[in-house]
Amino acid sequence: MTGAGGAIPVPPPQVESQEICMSRRFVPVGLAAALALAFAAPAAQAAWPDRPLRLVVPYAAGGPTDVVARQIANQLGDKLGQSVIVENKPGAGGTIGVDYVVRAAADGYTFGLVAPGPLAGMPQLMQVPYALEDINYLTVVGRIPSVVVVNAGGPVKDLKGLVDAAKAKPGTLNYGSAGDGTTPHIGMELFKKAAGADILHIPYKGAAPAVIALLSGEVDVTMVDLLPVLPHVRAGKLTAVAVASKERAPQLPDVPTMGELGYPNVLMDTLYGVISPKGLPDDVQKAVTEAIHEAVNSDAVRKQYDSLGVLPMVSSGQEYQALTQAEFEKWRGVIADANIKLQ
Repeated sequence: MTGAGGAIPVPPPQVESQEICMSRRFVPVGLAAALALAFAAPAAQAAWPDRPLRLVVPYAAGGPTDVVARQIANQLGDKLGQSVIVENKPGAGGTIGVDYVVRAAADGYTFGLVAPGPLAGMPQLMQVPYALEDINYLTVVGRIPSVVVVNAGGPVKDLKGLVDAAKAKPGTLNYGSAGDGTTPHIGMELFKKAAGADILHIPYKGAAPAVIALLSGEVDVTMVDLLPVLPHVRAGKLTAVAVASKERAPQLPDVPTMGELGYPNVLMDTLYGVISPKGLPDDVQKAVTEAIHEAVNSDAVRKQYDSLGVLPMVSSGQEYQALTQAEFEKWRGVIADANIKLQ
C-alpha cells in the first residue's frame, strides 16, 4: 500500500526470546515427569517389612511373658525376614507397656506380647491410660496352666492337707503372689472362696520373688504359672499339689487337676497373645498373624514350650478378644468378692 509518503514499512515478524521458547517447550515435559514420579512413588516404596520389628513385653526381663516373647521373636524374625527385637517396658501391672503399644503408629512395626493382667485385671483396679477398644487383638500364642505349689520340706503334702490346715487355724497360713491384681492373686482368691479357706495374702513384686519366698519358707503356698516353678518341682524343692486347668499338665502328668480334687470352677490358665495398635493394614495383620501361627507350630518353639511348661495355642483375633473378655468377666467377679484393691 502506498501513500503520500511512499511505501509503509512492514514490521518484522516477532521472534520469541530463547528463554520463553525453552519455557514453553519444557513445561509439558516437566509436568509429565512430575506425574510419572507421583504415580511411581507407591511402587518404589520398599515392601513391608523393610526394617526390624519391635515386640514389646510389658513386664521385666526374665519373667514368663518375657520368656514366651523371646521364643516367638526368634522364629517370627526368620519367617518375616527381619529381626524382631524384644523390648521390655514394665511398670504399673503391665499397663505402661500396653499403653506404649496402643499409642504406637499402626505401621506394622510395633506389637506387644501380653498376659491377661493389663487387659482383664488392671482396668478394673485402676484408671489405665488406654481404652480397651483401642487394642487390636491378633492371636493367642500359648497358655500356661497355674499350679498350686508348696515347699517340699513343709507339712503340707497335698491339696486336702492344705485345706485342712487352713480350716484348722484360719488366717495362720499365708500365700505369696506376684502382686495385687495379678494372676496368682486372682487364682488363689478363687480357690479360697471355693474351698472356704482363710489364707493370708502377701503380695510381692513379681512371680520370681514370690517363688523365692516359697522356697525359703517365708510363705506357705502359692498359685503361679507352671513356668517359673517347674525347675524347682523337678528338683524336688517344691511340690505341686494341683493344676488349675481343665486337663493335667503334660510336664506333670501325676499332678491332679482342681476338677479332679473337687473344685471344677477353679481354673486359672494364663493366656499369652499378641496385640497391636488399631488401624493395622489388613495385609500386614494377615502376614504377621500367619507368621506367628507358623512360629508357634514350629518344632523349635514347641520343643521350647514343652520344656518351659507352655501349651501351644493359636487363634484368630476375634477368638483372642472373646477369650480376653471372658477373663475380664471372671476377674471382675473375683475382684468384687474378695474386695481386691491396689495397695
